[in-house]
Amino acid sequence: MTRIGPIVLMTCIGLGSANAQSMGSSYTSTAPKDCRQIGKPSELDGSTTRICPGKNGLMVLIAEDDLREIVSAGRNRKEAAEEPAAKVWFAPFNSSETTVEWRAAGTKPFAMIQRWHIADGTDRDKQGRPNTKAMLVVTRLPPGPVCHVAYVDAIANPNANELARKAADDFARGFTCGKDEVKIIGTSGRAVELAIMR
Repeated sequence: MTRIGPIVLMTCIGLGSANAQSMGSSYTSTAPKDCRQIGKPSELDGSTTRICPGKNGLMVLIAEDDLREIVSAGRNRKEAAEEPAAKVWFAPFNSSETTVEWRAAGTKPFAMIQRWHIADGTDRDKQGRPNTKAMLVVTRLPPGPVCHVAYVDAIANPNANELARKAADDFARGFTCGKDEVKIIGTSGRAVELAIMR
């Protein structure tokens, strides 16, 4: 116990000081008009890539291909494209909204939250197009890899924004990409079901 004690104590002190910093949110846009498009849209399928200014020197990468998007972050486009978040595709058609919420301790962002719309092929409108279901995605930020940490179903949880912020504050900094499983926060609804389909 004597060998473990100081380590545990130091860990607790470290966590305490992190939590003592004020948590807050700020916002940026990933709308095409606020970003720089990389190259021209593909003539084959219209796929596009854009890079958008974020917070604290981070850039947000949005790549759309075959009506599916990926969102990642990094110091530049190359870094963002190599992160785990850039390799996660939801199986159904999907898109992200153009507002990014940055969760920060003091001035340093540690997570971003974004609303996504996932197409539900079993629920179609009068024209036969799939209706979409809304979900919030919590993504951890550097230092360390950038990856999805938590999903919050925006329809099943009336307080989805608060749940996503709490998930970011509680889990993002200690989340190990590639090892820890993405957490489903609150009530799991159709959007989350669609997002985790394989």
